[in-house]
Amino acid sequence: MFSDLSGEHLCNISENKNFISHKKGQILYYEGTKPMGVFCINSGVVKVFKTASNGKEQIIRLAQKGEFLGYTSLIGEESYSNTATILEDAKICFIPKETFLSILTKDNIFHRRLTRALCHDLGVMENKLTDATQKTIRERLAFTLLMLADNYGVDGNEKQKIDIVLTREEIAGLVGTATETVIRLLSEFKKDKLIEFQGKKIIVLDKKSLARLSDFYG
Repeated sequence: MFSDLSGEHLCNISENKNFISHKKGQILYYEGTKPMGVFCINSGVVKVFKTASNGKEQIIRLAQKGEFLGYTSLIGEESYSNTATILEDAKICFIPKETFLSILTKDNIFHRRLTRALCHDLGVMENKLTDATQKTIRERLAFTLLMLADNYGVDGNEKQKIDIVLTREEIAGLVGTATETVIRLLSEFKKDKLIEFQGKKIIVLDKKSLARLSDFYG
């Protein structure tokens, strides 16, 4: 997002940012609080989620290196609509509100980039809403595993280890279902040789079959 900024604006960010290391489990911000700036992930993974009235988490996304967090609430002058917590040890830059908004108003290229990012995020949320109403839980789980393999997979080719540790509750939060359902379906996927387990990590064995199952090309 910042790659085409002028030297002046980059210096402004560098002079005003805070670069902080965060440990797994730390909260970056809470739903309902006012944004004081934006967060840019240098390394690690951040879980962005909403908590339902029953206490269950609905994971909106897993953010990683290069992504911004909190800018939609800042621009909209609203409280955070979700909570962000560190899923894997992370290094994150915090850019104060005044610095970020100043650059946004002065740099047209950056303004257009941010607008495109907002439109992309809106499209992603629309797709998730459609999937939640039209796809079965089995299809949504298969699609989630494919996306995790694409974003965090190592070893390549048809067999990929998802190199991130997610609890069954967190996978259920990504899919939007009960933990017990995810546990049962993962067991079925393993029996069908679509996946296997290596400790707490999942290895995708057959991406093509998962794609067919998820109706990804349907």
